[in-house]
Amino acid sequence: MGIGGISIWQLLIILVIVMLLFGTKRLRNLGGDLGAAIRGFRTSMGNEEENKEEDDETVEKSEAVEQQETKTDSEK
Repeated sequence: MGIGGISIWQLLIILVIVMLLFGTKRLRNLGGDLGAAIRGFRTSMGNEEENKEEDDETVEKSEAVEQQETKTDSEK
């Protein structure tokens, strides 16, 4: 028994059929495109986290400025 009830031989037969239908060049291009898409997704997720951190810093700075303004207004 293999993965999910499929034996190794059945997987090999499926692999051969797929290679005959699409060809190795097209499968290689498909793999490269898939890899590029995953890298792009990871990059965008990393950018989101950086943007979130920058937004948090901006909010903290604006709150500090508001507190400073409130202190100066109350002193007047």
